[in-house]
Amino acid sequence: MTCRASAVPPGADAPFAIIAESHVSGVPTEWEPHTHPLHELVWVRGGTLVSRVADRVFTVSEGQGLWMPAGVVHGGRLTAGVAFHDAFFAPERTPVAFDGPTAIEMTPLLESLLTHLVRTDLDAAARARAESVVFDVLLPSERQLALQLPGDARIDVIAETLLEDPSDPRSLEEWARALGTSDRTITRAFRHSTGLSFAQWRQALRVHRALTLLSEGFDVQTVALLLGYAQTSTFIAAFRRVMGTTPGAFSRTSAEGPEGGASVAVGPSGAPGVRNAVSAVSNS
Repeated sequence: MTCRASAVPPGADAPFAIIAESHVSGVPTEWEPHTHPLHELVWVRGGTLVSRVADRVFTVSEGQGLWMPAGVVHGGRLTAGVAFHDAFFAPERTPVAFDGPTAIEMTPLLESLLTHLVRTDLDAAARARAESVVFDVLLPSERQLALQLPGDARIDVIAETLLEDPSDPRSLEEWARALGTSDRTITRAFRHSTGLSFAQWRQALRVHRALTLLSEGFDVQTVALLLGYAQTSTFIAAFRRVMGTTPGAFSRTSAEGPEGGASVAVGPSGAPGVRNAVSAVSNS
C-alpha cells in the first residue's frame, strides 16, 4: 500500500470549468484525509475505490462515480490495477450542485465527455461545448453506495472492529456482554444512528467489503468465507439484496478491467442501494 498526497492536476488555474485526468495504478493506493479547493468527481474501471468521509463510507465501483464538493475532507483507498479517473470542477463556473458527497451515474456519454476533456489540444469553443453537455448529463445515481457509521460512543467500538474485520462472528448478545450493556441498548443505538439493526448493518458492511474483494479477483466462495458466511448461498442472497445483481455478475463486470468496453452500471436501473442498501436490508 502506498500513500501519497492528492493534488489538483496542472491546468486547474486555467479558464476552464473542468480539468480531467486518468491513470492506471499498479499497486493499491491510499490517500490520507485531504481537501480540494475544487469540486472533484472520481470514477474507476476494473476495481473499486473506497472513500471515508466523516461518518460515511462510500464504495465506488464500475458504472458509478463519487462527487466530492470543494472543501470536504476525505480519504480513499484504491485497489491495484485500476484505471482511476478524476475530474475537477471550478466552483464558480459549475452550474450544478449536490448536497454533500454524492454517487453519480457514470453513463457511457458522461464518461466519454470527461475522457474527451483530458485532451490538451481542444480550442476554447470545443471545450465549452463539451463542458456544457457534461453539466446536462451529470446526475445522481439511484444507488447511493454509502454506509452510515454510527457515531455513537456506545457502539463505535463495534463498528470500528467490524470495519477492520467484517468476518468477526460475535453475536449481538456476545457484544453486549463484552461491552457490559444490554443487547436492547445496542439494537436501539444502531437503529437510531444508522436506521439499521446490528445484523442488517453488518450485512451492508460485508457487501461493501465484498465489492473490493471481488474486484481484486477473489472467487465468490472465497469472498463468502473471508466475510464470515458459513454458506456461500447466504452471501449470494445478501449481495443480491443490496446490489440488485449477483456477486458473480459483478465479478465479470470488474474483470473487464481498464481496457474493457463501455462502462456498465452494476445492477439494473433502479436497483436498491445502500443508503438504500440500507433500506433494502431493512425491509427484508
